[in-house]
Amino acid sequence: MIIWLIGISGAGKTTIGRKLETYFNELGRKNYLLDGDEVRDLFDRDLGYSDADREANIKRIILGAYLLDRNDIIGIVCNIGPLEHLRQLARKKIAGYNEIYLKKNLQNSMKNDVKGIYRDNVGKTQIVGLDATFDEPQNPDLVLEVDNLTEEQTYQAVIDYIVRKYGEQYRKRED
Repeated sequence: MIIWLIGISGAGKTTIGRKLETYFNELGRKNYLLDGDEVRDLFDRDLGYSDADREANIKRIILGAYLLDRNDIIGIVCNIGPLEHLRQLARKKIAGYNEIYLKKNLQNSMKNDVKGIYRDNVGKTQIVGLDATFDEPQNPDLVLEVDNLTEEQTYQAVIDYIVRKYGEQYRKRED
């Protein structure tokens, strides 16, 4: 199972991803959270933020997710995933691919800007959704309008999706 959380900066991908990581750990399920920034760091930030560099980084992430899936490790991918053709490639190559779109209004992301992505980078580098391409997902498995949901509601909607698709063994039992 690969849970790929996509959406613009500030949509809550890493926040929800970390909650899923804790959830799967509590279930005793082997999992790994693969964050786009972690991949950039692993390669000493050898790629910038041009379209070609973003594409190369996403292909690295696809490979990581593919290897996790092939080895029965639940992959939680937190990556903007801005390009539809790469999302289609991931779906084609990764048997357990699940695309979850955390849809957020750009103005709300810019206003909240918890990580300072917009504040620190406007005019310095292209930002996905602002001046770099973000293709609206064509076939996501789940779309969550996060501006209308709390963090807990968003997280619970993802858990509910996983339980519906993969079964009750993924529902945590409260003692």
